[in-house]
Amino acid sequence: CYKSRKNMEILSNLTSKFPTFLLTGIPGLESARVWISIPFCCLYAIALCGNGMILFVIITQQSLHEPMYYFLSMLSAADLGLTVSTMSTTLGILWFDAIEINLNTCIIQMFFLHGFTFIESGVLVAMAFDRYVAICDPLRYATILTNSRIIQMGLLMIIRTVVLIVPLLLLLKPLYFCRTNVLSHSYCYHPDVIKLACSDTQANSICGLIDLILTTGVDTPCIVLSYILIIRSVLSIASPEERHKVFHTCVSHIGAVAVFYIPMMSLSLVHRYGPSAPKVVHSMMANIYLLLPPMLNPIIYSIKTKQIRKAMYSVFSLQNKQR
Repeated sequence: CYKSRKNMEILSNLTSKFPTFLLTGIPGLESARVWISIPFCCLYAIALCGNGMILFVIITQQSLHEPMYYFLSMLSAADLGLTVSTMSTTLGILWFDAIEINLNTCIIQMFFLHGFTFIESGVLVAMAFDRYVAICDPLRYATILTNSRIIQMGLLMIIRTVVLIVPLLLLLKPLYFCRTNVLSHSYCYHPDVIKLACSDTQANSICGLIDLILTTGVDTPCIVLSYILIIRSVLSIASPEERHKVFHTCVSHIGAVAVFYIPMMSLSLVHRYGPSAPKVVHSMMANIYLLLPPMLNPIIYSIKTKQIRKAMYSVFSLQNKQR
């Protein structure tokens, strides 16, 4: 009986229900973190300014009040959310060596991080549907993608996100964690957190798998199917010039899909099959996964979408005249 009680005391000393996690910056480069913060600040500034400008231009320019640009504004809003949700911890580590984070703060960060990721995935599906209707059924475009229907699609994305995220995060509360709670990234990432639990995480893993199936597992085939139907429709067009023109309207969206899904799948593969990979690989993939889409999406749409370029030019020209 004494031995059993002693074992329980040891176990209680080794585990905690209210743990403090230690975030990881760039492993092996801790002494140069001030210098490393400079490119990170530049990337965050590009993401914030670029997406903020896209939102401002779409809101203020009447010519951009169309379904395609409404979806683009949703994408920029999701990218802004992703950027802000990780910026505080990443720059906190690089500037102030603030590596500690408690479980509740970690859960809040995961809610916004994974939530905006799910929303962005849903927006990319909506944008693929927009391109499908515009190319394959242009005469009914205005009647299918009405303002009320776009609002409904946006609400559906938010509801799906909340319904999937909340149970996933609530399941973290009953878990016990070992005292050496060192995370692999500069932010809280659900698969990374549950690996540190000392108690059974089967329910967490099942819930995470269901969430993955109902987001990426549904969204990716929908995007692929949309483009299969688009390609089939475009190939029926006789004129090569018309084909090129139609395909050109999809280039920006294809780029946005690529910069979102490729880093996400790469990070998942690193977590799943690369436990022996150097820590710096985990850290770099994690930062690329969350920084690349918010930074590149405004650049892609500014370069490839003539209407966005014109709107930005008119905004800047107006500001210069007012000065």
